Amino acid sequence: MKKAIIYFIGIIILIFLIPIVCTLQTKETSAETNSMNTVVSESIIENNYDYKQYQTVKLLHTENNSIEEIKLDEYLYGVVSAEMPASFNEEALKAQAVVARTYTIYKIINNSTKHGDAQICDDSGCCQAWISKEDRMAKWSENERESNWNKIVNAVNSTQGKIITYNNEPINAFFHSNSGGKTEIPINVWGGSGMPYLQVVETSGEENYSQYSSEAVFSKDELKNKMIEKYSDFEIDFNDQSCICILEYTESGRVKTIKIGNKNLSGVEARTIFGLRSANFEVVIEGDNIKFTVKGYGHGIGMSQTGADSLANNRK
Repeated sequence: MKKAIIYFIGIIILIFLIPIVCTLQTKETSAETNSMNTVVSESIIENNYDYKQYQTVKLLHTENNSIEEIKLDEYLYGVVSAEMPASFNEEALKAQAVVARTYTIYKIINNSTKHGDAQICDDSGCCQAWISKEDRMAKWSENERESNWNKIVNAVNSTQGKIITYNNEPINAFFHSNSGGKTEIPINVWGGSGMPYLQVVETSGEENYSQYSSEAVFSKDELKNKMIEKYSDFEIDFNDQSCICILEYTESGRVKTIKIGNKNLSGVEARTIFGLRSANFEVVIEGDNIKFTVKGYGHGIGMSQTGADSLANNRK
């Protein structure tokens, strides 16, 4: 059991490059080097956060604008089961539970008035996804419902109280489906000054999750119309070979700046306009079509879920 806990902590540390994983208790221990030869420092420290004050969460259901007060770990059952496939390795599910718990507590502390009387919402575009047990069970086949749910519950319960901290503060713990090989830094997605615990790191094994690679093809007219929806003064001459070209990449290999006609866009903006799965893409003109070849799924910041699953599956 101790080796398993050490392992999922190792997953999180490798992905986030952060120095401390803690529980909100008052004694101190340390873990030995894990099976990937990564030294894991597990500090169980006394700090300003009393876990007892976070035993419930006021959850906003965005569908009907109602607020439900729910026990924290029960809330996390719904988050983990909504955000990560139950088929993933249990150690990856534990890592997801720790990240989701950290994110929740960070939101409670730092965004207490964003949702009025609620502390967090169930919209993945705003906070993190959540699904009720009944709705989640209905989406699974009958023969896997109990085993899947028990797997989720065990991942949450076996990590109870554990969060990720930096300088003794809960981190803003982001996660995404697939990084396409490297994670991204927040400043390249949302601007701002960045966060020292969210860095560009390689995510090995993601090439085994080919379902997260994708293509998007648009006719020249479709591309032009999508750009005009955003920019009324958009113009493009498809006879100009450089009418669409990537000008700059981020350190992680994502598109930083792309020229499309008379507009220079960030990779993130291009992703939004064309509905791409990530900003990690290449683009070519093929006859009357423009093809985007996309790697990964999501903003790329924080923990890659498929990266965590790959690390867990390949442990020695």
